[in-house]
Amino acid sequence: MKVILIRHGKTRGNLLKRYIGTTDEELCSFDGLDRRYPDCDRVISSPMKRCIRTAEYIYPNKEIIVCENLRECDFGEFENKSFEDMKDDERYREWVESGGTLPFPCGEARGDFVRRSVGAFLSQAFGASAAFVVHGGTVMAVMSALYGGDFYDYMTENGGGYIFEFDEKTASVLSPPKLI
Repeated sequence: MKVILIRHGKTRGNLLKRYIGTTDEELCSFDGLDRRYPDCDRVISSPMKRCIRTAEYIYPNKEIIVCENLRECDFGEFENKSFEDMKDDERYREWVESGGTLPFPCGEARGDFVRRSVGAFLSQAFGASAAFVVHGGTVMAVMSALYGGDFYDYMTENGGGYIFEFDEKTASVLSPPKLI
């Protein structure tokens, strides 16, 4: 099957460089969504407004299938805060020094987030082609699980993402990823 993984459009939190996971922000702009996205048979979205609106904008004539477990990571006490807000917070410095592997205080651990995201992806990865409109963290979780490498190797801009071929029967990738 052809898989299209797309990060949602820009939000106010993105522009302010904040950690936005559980905050249900609307899009503030459609900038970056004017590229050519491949057509697909199915469109699957995170339940967050920013993903649903992006999916509706890119695929206006398609039914949007909402998948709860494709939502962004729960950043816990770091939610809706920027580096500037937390630069003096010892817990934040420890998290950064760990390469982002420590759990977020009162939030989600990366391993749990990756398992949730990949499980949700695999539950929806069937058919001829599917577009997944999700979050930056979800893209990084799925891509690093499928292709290896560091989680942050797959960071992508708003509206960006990857296209690849996936065999749902063996749960394996069949082609190198291409950037959107």
